[in-house]
Amino acid sequence: MKKKISLNSEIKIISPGRINLIGEHVDYNDGYVLPAAIDKNIVMTLRANGSKSRCTIKSKGFDSILVADLFSLRPGTEGWHNYVLGVLNELQLLTRGLKGFECEIQTNIPIGSGVSSSAALECGLAFGLNELFKLGLDRWQIAKLGQRAEHNFVGTKCGIMDQFSSIMGKKDHSMLLDCKSLDFEYIPTFIDPYVILILNTNVAHNLATSEYNTRRQESASGLKIITDHFGIQNSFRNVSLDMIDECKEELGEIRYKRCRYILEENYRVLKAAESLKKNDLKRLGELLYASHLGQRNMYEISCEELDFLVEFSKGFKEILGSRMMGGGFGGCTLNLIHKDALNEYVERVSKAYMRNFKIKLSHFVSVPSQGTIILKKDNEVRFE
Repeated sequence: MKKKISLNSEIKIISPGRINLIGEHVDYNDGYVLPAAIDKNIVMTLRANGSKSRCTIKSKGFDSILVADLFSLRPGTEGWHNYVLGVLNELQLLTRGLKGFECEIQTNIPIGSGVSSSAALECGLAFGLNELFKLGLDRWQIAKLGQRAEHNFVGTKCGIMDQFSSIMGKKDHSMLLDCKSLDFEYIPTFIDPYVILILNTNVAHNLATSEYNTRRQESASGLKIITDHFGIQNSFRNVSLDMIDECKEELGEIRYKRCRYILEENYRVLKAAESLKKNDLKRLGELLYASHLGQRNMYEISCEELDFLVEFSKGFKEILGSRMMGGGFGGCTLNLIHKDALNEYVERVSKAYMRNFKIKLSHFVSVPSQGTIILKKDNEVRFE
């Protein structure tokens, strides 16, 4: 007789997107980041279907269905499919406990806006299946699994920040993460009377994916030139601005700018964490503006629409700081704005944006929120 396994018949998971207060494109360069989970999320309802390998995933947001076989996983044709298939593939490599299931997905995360709907999907699915089939994975394993899924099935060589933020988030806290050691610290983030306003450009230039990987290659090759020159371990943690300047000619203009940006942005992240601890919101805002300047001029990942929104914000004393957020070439700006000025500012910036680009600007207010959690477990059933 086959051994019977007790499993939850149904489980509901909520998995959030994330904002990053400061620190873009440094997570894959042994840097520091300051993210937080947000109150925009994916809700997944999962149930075991009793089969060995058949998986059916329905997405209400995309109005489509993915059917997969655990014994025959290969990249799919629709973008969101590969995030799911990548997670299933990584789970298959880690454990033998995964079996057939059904999953329904609902989301209120703005897609393509730089708040990492992909990591929410990856982490939510992995977390839910881990609970449903009692696979025994911890949160760090789930975060790293999501990152590998994106590397291997999607083709984006992302760092760990997005998955970490989604799975480890804590209500009313941001997180200072050391992307080299993976040590992190929860930082209370109470910014009243200011709020975090996210403005979505509603553009996603087709450079985004290819240029993300290009920036990663440029920074990595620049780092190797510097560390080979000085005979030191290949990590930006071992590099100083003076070292980069000494290698300027050998690096060339592009790699020089990329490497300078990484060290300067790391400095800004650490200063931003200090500012939050001291509740020095004025200094935090200054660092946000400086970060955008670096992303625009040194790492060259901004675009006309993002630059317009950041420059427009500088005309309002109620806004302490603004910068582009995410991979770049579209997506959102993050704005630290006084709550009393919120509605008037959104109206004015929306009109100006429409006048300049003939595109409707969308927005939402975000607060640091809880990471991936179980919302509901139904009665357990037994199946062979």
